[in-house]
Amino acid sequence: MSNHPLATHPDCSLITRLLDRTPARLLTGAAGPCYRTATQLQLRLDHAAAIDAVRRELDLEKDLTSKMVHDLDLFEVTSRAKNRDEYLLRPDLGRQFDTPSRDKVSRLCPPNPNLQILVGDGLSATAVAAQVPALLPELMRQGLEAGWTLGRPFVVRNCRVGILNGVGELLNPEVVILLLGERPGLATAESLSAYFAWRPRPGHTDAHRNLISNIHAGGIPVDQAIPRILALAAGLRAAGMSGVGLRENLPQGDPFTLPPPTG
Repeated sequence: MSNHPLATHPDCSLITRLLDRTPARLLTGAAGPCYRTATQLQLRLDHAAAIDAVRRELDLEKDLTSKMVHDLDLFEVTSRAKNRDEYLLRPDLGRQFDTPSRDKVSRLCPPNPNLQILVGDGLSATAVAAQVPALLPELMRQGLEAGWTLGRPFVVRNCRVGILNGVGELLNPEVVILLLGERPGLATAESLSAYFAWRPRPGHTDAHRNLISNIHAGGIPVDQAIPRILALAAGLRAAGMSGVGLRENLPQGDPFTLPPPTG
C-alpha cells in the first residue's frame, strides 16, 4: 500500500492504486513554489546515485563475486574507449573491441555456439552488480537444460550495444545476448537490459535487435526475466531473424489496466 498522504483519503482508491503501480513522483505536493523538503532531498539522493552509476568502474571479482567468476570461467575485455570519460564522449568507440580484446575473444571463446552471452557495464555498473550475479548463472543453467550450446561468457568494459556486431563477426553465434547496465534515471540506477541479435554482423543497427529492459526489483524481477529471455532467444532462432520484424510473445491483456480494488 502506498504511503502517499493522499492515499488515506476515503475517495482516493484510484490514486492509491495508481501510486502502487509506479515509482514516478505523482501528486507530491509543494511548499509554495518549491518541492517539499522530503521530495527535494529524495531527488538529490536519486540524482547522486545516477551519477555514481554512470561514473563507476566495474570490479569483476567484487561486483560479480569471485565464486561466479571462477564457476563460469569469466574473463574481461574492453572496447576501444580507454576510460569512462572517453566512453561518455565517444559512443562509437564503445561499440568496437580494441585489438587485444578481439584477439582474446577469438582465442578463448569457441566459435559457432547456438547462444553466446556477454555482460557489458554500459551506463550503469551498479545495475550489473545488482542483477547479474543472480541472473547470469541461472540463465546459463536453464539455457543448457533447454538444449542450447553455450559459448563461454565474458565481460566487456566501457561497452555499448553495438558491440554485438563485433561478437557476431568474431564468433559467428546464432543468437547473442548482451546483459547491459541501463542509463540510470531518477527512479533506479539498478536497471539491467538484455539485448538480442540473430547472427549480428558489422553494419547492423538497432533495427536488427530486440530488447527486454527494466530488469530490477521494481520492474521485471530476475526470476521472471530469465524465462522471458530464453523464450525470446528461442523465438529468434525459430524465426531465423531478430529486430523490428519480430515481437516478444507476452500474455494477452493490457499491461496498463489497473487491477480491481481490494478490501
